[in-house]
This record gives sequence, structure tokens and C-alpha cells, in this order.
Amino acid sequence: MWKEFKEFIMTGNVIDFAIAVILAGAVGLVVNGFVNDIIMPIVGSVSGGVDFADMRHVLSPAVGVEGDANYVAENAIRYGKWINSIINLLIVGFVLFMIAKSKIKFMGAAPDPGPTADQTLLTEIRDAVRK
Repeated sequence: MWKEFKEFIMTGNVIDFAIAVILAGAVGLVVNGFVNDIIMPIVGSVSGGVDFADMRHVLSPAVGVEGDANYVAENAIRYGKWINSIINLLIVGFVLFMIAKSKIKFMGAAPDPGPTADQTLLTEIRDAVRK
């Protein structure tokens, strides 16, 4: 069982997947930084100084002073952070689209492998039966 597991882990697909997951995490951090530190301030200044990260609808305000025993935190729907997440998604999607498009352009489309030997034989049998 250990040998089978080792063979499974050492296959190229699993290692490629692990690398892709690690890179996706790093790209996610870069995109979050790009959106939060570059794009959102520009969008905020264009929209009149609005900071989307601070946008929220308060359901119940905070009660008391933070640190006290009876302190109750604010309960709010933070839709501004959701807007930031949507912008992140659009940027990541666009970047992946551009990467895929450049890969196809650089490597070319995969050639059509044509029919296999079995498919060719079955086609010949079908044609013979029709005659």
C-alpha cells in the first residue's frame, strides 16, 4: 500500500497540481494586494473618495466599550469587501484568460489526432455492412 501511495504521489499530475495550488495562493496574494492597494484607491478617488472596504450595512451597532466584559461587537453586512472580492475575481479571470490565450498562440492549437485504429476498422465494417 505504501508503494502504491508513493507511486501515486510521485506521478507528474499530482506534483503539477501541488505546484499549481501553491502558485495560485501566491498569485491570490499578489492580486489582493494589487486590488486593495492600487485599483481600489483609484476607483475610490474616481467615485468621490469612497472606500469600498469600509462600506457596510449595520444590523446592530456595537454596545459598550471594546475590552469591557459586557461589550457586544457591531453586527454588519460588509458588502464593500464583497465588491472587492468581485473585482479580484474579474482581475484573476482576465489574467488567466490572457495566459491561456498566449499559451494557445505560442504553442498553437493541438493537432487533431485523427481516428484511432479501432475507429478506422469500425468505419470500414460499417461501410461494408451498408453495401
